[in-house]
Amino acid sequence: MASIGSGNKLLTLVSLCGKIAVMARTENLKATDSLLLLGRLDGRLLGSACADIFLARSRLAGAAALAGLAGVPIGVSDLQRWIAGRSPPPRASEGLNDPISVAAVFHLALARDEDIRDPVNQATLNILRSVLDDRAAATAYGSDDLAHFGPMWRQIRAEADAPFPTADLLSIAERVFHLSALTNPAPQSSVDVVSFDGRSLDLPPRQRDRLWLIAVAVPRMLYSAGFTSRFIPSLVLLPKFLPPSPAALAVIMADAIGKMARTGLKELDAIERAASKTLVDRGATRRSKAPLLARLQLTYPGLQTSAVSKLLNVTPQGARKLLEASAQHSSPVLV
Repeated sequence: MASIGSGNKLLTLVSLCGKIAVMARTENLKATDSLLLLGRLDGRLLGSACADIFLARSRLAGAAALAGLAGVPIGVSDLQRWIAGRSPPPRASEGLNDPISVAAVFHLALARDEDIRDPVNQATLNILRSVLDDRAAATAYGSDDLAHFGPMWRQIRAEADAPFPTADLLSIAERVFHLSALTNPAPQSSVDVVSFDGRSLDLPPRQRDRLWLIAVAVPRMLYSAGFTSRFIPSLVLLPKFLPPSPAALAVIMADAIGKMARTGLKELDAIERAASKTLVDRGATRRSKAPLLARLQLTYPGLQTSAVSKLLNVTPQGARKLLEASAQHSSPVLV
């Protein structure tokens, strides 16, 4: 009987080891497939005439994801309305008790990209900043946030740019955990509150989320580690809360890369289709601003006259004429 029991235990152990091996191979295949999709997207961007439009919209998608991690959930359309000059920064006028201003999140995300050497990325950032002064907006709507998060943001930026020992997702996940340990707040004393009926309550201090600050650096880390040949701002990847280990985070990041790369390929296809219908030569002269306006409208739908005037360096009257002419040849707008 003992020998039979030992045999059963051995069979169970072998079966368990086999299942673990299959699971490991499955996870490796998922990671490989995700990175292949990312490589395909990266390669498409190198040869696409619409790479600037895609990267500009990718920056908005990344900023919206960062705002969600920071506790101020917004959509890309909210940022587009702000950039187009149709509204103040998202959530700025809603009277919400937000942990941080969206304007501050957006400014720190843009400031992280200031020294990008890729000319297409740099050009899209310059165009955005020619119509939206993110520093002034952050000062107006989130000066306290800049004072609170600024030093920590600079520390994370310096640490995140350090070379990686190996170019794999586990190294990036380990860097994320390292940065998380650096930014963990020091323990604070609780707060004494007296209720209306005279009871004394001992409440823990409110902590503001910090993981979004690390997420700002993730697209840059992917670029530095060689996963992409150019900076793709939407590759934020981090969940709301970190898992127990870097290995578990690497699996989550691989899954997120696959989803984002697949979505990115579809969006690039849609942008190129819309561009083929919109960016056609309608008899415009070489000095005409109309072709550039068409590209800007694909990037930031709903641009107002004031924004077009700044972007194209024309008078408000000229901007209105360009917008009226573009409306006559309008095609489906990307959202």
